[in-house]
Amino acid sequence: MSQPDYKRLNKDDAVVLLVDHQTGLISLVQDFSPNEFKNNVLALGDLAKFFGLPTILTTSFEQGPNGPLVPELKEMFPEAPYIARPGQINAWDNEDFVKAIKATGRKQLIIAGVVTDVCVAFPTLSALAEGFEVFVVTDASGTFNETVQQAAWVRMTQAGAQMMNWFSVACELHRDWRNDIEGLGNLLSQRIPNYRNLMNSYAALSAR
Repeated sequence: MSQPDYKRLNKDDAVVLLVDHQTGLISLVQDFSPNEFKNNVLALGDLAKFFGLPTILTTSFEQGPNGPLVPELKEMFPEAPYIARPGQINAWDNEDFVKAIKATGRKQLIIAGVVTDVCVAFPTLSALAEGFEVFVVTDASGTFNETVQQAAWVRMTQAGAQMMNWFSVACELHRDWRNDIEGLGNLLSQRIPNYRNLMNSYAALSAR
């Protein structure tokens, strides 16, 4: 049985999809603590901006209990395409959402959302069926519990999606520390407190 090719992320061919990070839905997330989850979602936003990746925001049935998009993401991406879906549960069923993705001309989708088993899994499976490469950011996607989380990950993996965390997404996009040591290092240190120790150590050595 042949091994599949290593399909690595390419910052020139990737687009970030932030699906249904809404104030109501986020209250359902139990597989991460609230502070940890918020930090991970904003870290993904940080790296999207750092690498200049096209970013698309979407929400589902905002006027219902799902609630509006979390304000931090609106502030972070004021100019990004924002698709407020009137009712479609699977974002891929919304024509404007798919058009926004295809308008970028990019084939690698970096996706995160709430909840993992629905709002992430459904568009992931749909995009894979249309020939896109999909990279699911596991720690910026949340759901009811770890049992549901694992089942969703398995379902998407079996269909061909790659499971990654935001840190590995950042490193794979960056490729080589020499591209920008301090830029990526500072991004990481803002979201990973322990990483700040590395940057402080590096700064002290560099000052000698």
